[in-house]
Amino acid sequence: MIHFRSCGTKKAYNKFSSFTTIVRFSSTTSSKSSAPATTDLCDHHMQSPARLQIVHPNLFTSFGLKKSFHGKIQTVKCFESNPLVRETLSSPGDGDVLVVDGGGSPRCAIMGDMLATFAVTNGWSGVVVNGYIRDSMIINNLDVGVKALGTHPLKSLKDYRGEQNVRVSFGGVEFLPGHYLYSDGDGILVSEEELSLPP
Repeated sequence: MIHFRSCGTKKAYNKFSSFTTIVRFSSTTSSKSSAPATTDLCDHHMQSPARLQIVHPNLFTSFGLKKSFHGKIQTVKCFESNPLVRETLSSPGDGDVLVVDGGGSPRCAIMGDMLATFAVTNGWSGVVVNGYIRDSMIINNLDVGVKALGTHPLKSLKDYRGEQNVRVSFGGVEFLPGHYLYSDGDGILVSEEELSLPP
């Protein structure tokens, strides 16, 4: 049986206020330039040797203040247990994107507001989760880009660490550490090489 725990309005407000403070701080200190539009990248690179891959459309919902983000890929593979996601986002991100393959499980959330806050404070450009997140109202006020299958109120287990920086596949795309990911409102692209647009 699952027992739900309630929290008072004051406690919830204080928690939300602390996260909005982090948002204001990160917004003034971020040096990462905005991501190029995925439509423009497709127009200029679809036939290039960079081997552009496009994630199946309409699989993911966008969360966080950053509606577009890009960076070098790091990966975590796990299933209903997120210690390695926490460990990775607690480390410097240097503008990278963390791709989490949670197996698409609809039984719990792989990431919540605390891990999203780690992503902000440690300089991650964004997180793509093949799974579900929780605390979405708070995450939507954080200066980070998150793509996930949806939301789920139940947190994950902590008994399986997972695998780090391995090849993962979902949405018709292979995600390899060291390749590049570009995400915005029109979709998610993956390229073997870093992409740019002509001046």
